[in-house]
Amino acid sequence: MYLMDPEQDGIELQERNTDGFDNTMEALLPILHQQRTYDYVLVADKVEDQDHPRFLKQVAFIDHLRKKNMKVTKIVHVDKVFYGVRAPKEIFDKYRYLLKVSDSCNWSGDRKCGRVPHSTRIRVVHYILHHTHINTGENLRELQEKGVFEAAFCLHERNKQKVLKQKWARWSALCTTQPVDDVRSYFGEKVALYYLWLGWYTILLVPAAILGVIVFLYALAFFNTSPLIKEVCESDTVMCPRCDKWCQVWQLRDTCTYAKVSPLFDNEGTVAFAMFMAVWATIFLELWKRHKATFVSKWKVFDWCEEEEDLILGVVNDPDCHPKEFCHSYLRSTLVLVLVTLMLILIIGLTQALVVFRVVAAVLLSEGTWEFVRDHANTVAVMLGAVLHYFTMQVMTRVSSTSNPSKSCRPAQSLTLLLSYPDRSTRLWPSSYGILMLLLLPAEKTQSRAATERSFTVKMFTFQFFTLFSSLVYVAFFLGRINGRPGSYVRIFGKWRLEECHPSGCLTDLFIQMAVIMVLKQTLNNIFEFIVPWFKSYFKRTTTKKLERKCGDCYKNACREEERRGHDPCDICKLHDWLRNYDLNDVNFFSLFNEFLEMVLQFSFTTIFVAAFPLAPLLALINNIFEIRLDAIKMVSLERRLVPKKTNNIGIWIKVLEAIGVLAVIANGLVIGVSSDFIPRLVYRYHYGPCANGEENVHCMKGYINDTLSTAQITDLNVRKDFFPSQLITESGFNVTQCSYKDYRNDVDYSLTSQFWLIMAVRFAFVVLFEHVVVIFKCIAAWFVPDSPMLVKNDRLKDKLSRLKEELQDMKYSQSTDV
Repeated sequence: MYLMDPEQDGIELQERNTDGFDNTMEALLPILHQQRTYDYVLVADKVEDQDHPRFLKQVAFIDHLRKKNMKVTKIVHVDKVFYGVRAPKEIFDKYRYLLKVSDSCNWSGDRKCGRVPHSTRIRVVHYILHHTHINTGENLRELQEKGVFEAAFCLHERNKQKVLKQKWARWSALCTTQPVDDVRSYFGEKVALYYLWLGWYTILLVPAAILGVIVFLYALAFFNTSPLIKEVCESDTVMCPRCDKWCQVWQLRDTCTYAKVSPLFDNEGTVAFAMFMAVWATIFLELWKRHKATFVSKWKVFDWCEEEEDLILGVVNDPDCHPKEFCHSYLRSTLVLVLVTLMLILIIGLTQALVVFRVVAAVLLSEGTWEFVRDHANTVAVMLGAVLHYFTMQVMTRVSSTSNPSKSCRPAQSLTLLLSYPDRSTRLWPSSYGILMLLLLPAEKTQSRAATERSFTVKMFTFQFFTLFSSLVYVAFFLGRINGRPGSYVRIFGKWRLEECHPSGCLTDLFIQMAVIMVLKQTLNNIFEFIVPWFKSYFKRTTTKKLERKCGDCYKNACREEERRGHDPCDICKLHDWLRNYDLNDVNFFSLFNEFLEMVLQFSFTTIFVAAFPLAPLLALINNIFEIRLDAIKMVSLERRLVPKKTNNIGIWIKVLEAIGVLAVIANGLVIGVSSDFIPRLVYRYHYGPCANGEENVHCMKGYINDTLSTAQITDLNVRKDFFPSQLITESGFNVTQCSYKDYRNDVDYSLTSQFWLIMAVRFAFVVLFEHVVVIFKCIAAWFVPDSPMLVKNDRLKDKLSRLKEELQDMKYSQSTDV
């Protein structure tokens, strides 16, 4: 280990072993009168050969930091070298002055606060470190890639970390409010706004969840009285075989259980609930804008501009810097569009593969030896397809960012590096979408890191959204509608028949698909999201514990006594603190991006196709209550500290949420109008049913199930070709001469009936009416709810007036001084 020579400002070092730490440090403690906090820590492998290129580059980088008046403390421990970096006061004086004279950022709260917040220090030093180049032109990112430095991270503040654990990052605080102001002062506005948004989203899920449960309970309470269920359960209708070779004709009453479940998710209540959720999405976003405005105004970042902040940091780092100019190329834009389109086609192709899997699985399961599986082959195939869809989605959408790659090959931060340095190429660890991002992001040549993040977010969400919902779109709008009829079945590769809908409708298949994916996604993701970092952190604690035992009196007296702020701690105490942070799990751009992405995809599930799954808001609410604490514990206790970032909104995510709100209107209108049996039941009740024909004392829906069935004559040669003779024998041993299937076709020539075309016309009329009505309500809600509360507007007006008066006083003072 090295002990610091106080007269050399922490740069010239004397070598000493940590195991032989003696009383010399006690003599040094009264001499050192520097603040204890360090803004950043760099870690490198110890290199014995001082002529080795890695050693020379380490020294060169540290020398460049010294030229910028950065204070550096070097400590060697075993085979690692730790560099503690602390910025001088002059840097922050420049930063504050530039904030004052800027066009937008002069509203920032950093300009007039007394002591520079540690979060601001970290943000400024982070920028300087990553924009410092040695003589070869390499910066910190490139040095990390080549193994010169292993890690670079900012330190947790133990006192504030302890406060956050007590107030927020613990399971016992599950139902308490979040200390958003404390989170903001520690992690910065970007992280604070994520938790503020997540908390607001969770609160507004309460009315949606309650109404969804009411709709479900309503259907549960009255489903036994439905004449449709009775008609299915007491039917003697013989249905056509559901698959080739092994499936036999079956009785409609065999699906009595399925018929009882269908009305739970396909009833009149789901129509009103879908309309409510479409409007709810708009109200949620409008109320969020108001809620956010209150906090960003209080935090003095309402008018803050990310582009201008980058310019200020650039000038602080290098007064002779030049901004990267905006550029646009139609050729590059066309290339990006083509690559994105090809990727979406690939995703849709994977969806078709899942369809093939379900069809083949249904056939194989129906040929199996297990009687239960054989009898419910289609349902089991649907559930297996949903599970496979989930794992496919995990593989395709997993953004990998290696935190500790091999020393010989060091593309350490994967896509994170490309996002942090869009103007430079970088090598990526190949991931499902990483290869495409390697092509797309450099090709776009975005102007800044923020622009690159926006572009990346839109593309990554688009890919994940299509991966998640492409299979659901098939189930919702194509399943059972393109499979053909007996005698003219549609087959995959001319071999396997496409799936059919149950006579009670296809909405239950959509519900099963959504329920399996949502439960698996939320449960397994949360388990792995917490367990994996916890185990990593647990196994890394041994080094710190050993050092703590070696530290002895020095640790007890200097490290634990926070009131001794006037003295720099001994090196072994610094090393203990640095090792404690070094042993935590690494963080990067994806640490927060993945959290946002997970919640936005959940928001998609909660609003899109909610007509088929009214319990989705309840599951989302339960998940989010635990998600907030899980993310807090992970961020405060298990991971290194995120670099605090300043912002005044959640960025491009707000546009994504607005787009989801529009898609929710379209999707729910189509689900109710096209997928559910709501419209056919409506047409039957008022046009073809007994009530429409003037019959009295009869339920209006009597005979509906039989009305939706058509008959295939076995004597037809085309029909006979689709079935083996063994398939046309009932369980009682009778040969059937005809069988029924769900469709509106003529029994003679199999042409579509007029009832089919009437239902089709009403379906599309309903979709158009539904979407127009909901859009009108959404527009009214958006107009009715202002983006900012009047109190915020008035406070900002008064603050601007006070700042103008202050500037006037400063002008008068400067004039009097000149005179």
